[in-house]
Amino acid sequence: MEALNLDLNKKYSYADYLTWMDDKRRELFDGFIKMMTPAPSRKHQRTSTKLTRIWDTFLDNKQCEVYHAPSDVRLPKSKGNNNDKTIYTVVQPDLYVVCDLSKLDDRGCLGAPDLIIEIVSPKNSKRDIKDKFEIYQEHGVLEYWIVNPNDENVNVFVLDKEGKYKFVGMYAGDDKIPVNIFNGDLAIDLEEVFR
Repeated sequence: MEALNLDLNKKYSYADYLTWMDDKRRELFDGFIKMMTPAPSRKHQRTSTKLTRIWDTFLDNKQCEVYHAPSDVRLPKSKGNNNDKTIYTVVQPDLYVVCDLSKLDDRGCLGAPDLIIEIVSPKNSKRDIKDKFEIYQEHGVLEYWIVNPNDENVNVFVLDKEGKYKFVGMYAGDDKIPVNIFNGDLAIDLEEVFR
């Protein structure tokens, strides 16, 4: 496949993104290309698979759905904006949960999911801990989890009434994480995730 010569200093839209027919994975942060790291580690993949299974089982026959990477989440600046030429932020979270199913289409999710989980690795930790944190907060993702499979812990943040993330806590060991978007009806057992 022919390599694309993309200018990393140029601002692109989702319409541009759709034309890039190569085997590279990218995200757009306010129009600027962020290259995805090569295939994640085995520990990352195992953690992702276990979390996906837990979420999928819990959400079976419920109003919400879970998706995992690679799946595009388009985050427009304003609600109701579904014009590909004016969407400048496209991310591929490790997992995301959507309860407003009207946001889903064959290209992924248009608008903020209710919950996003990012699984960090040494090569992408700044992106998930700082850059994506700010993007998800700005776009109104209600709950954000940062999972560290190497240290076997999870940091949980919940959007407050002012639209800012509040740190709920760090979970590790045999902790069970209450899922805030479900008012604690689901608690993720970390022993099951990291076993």
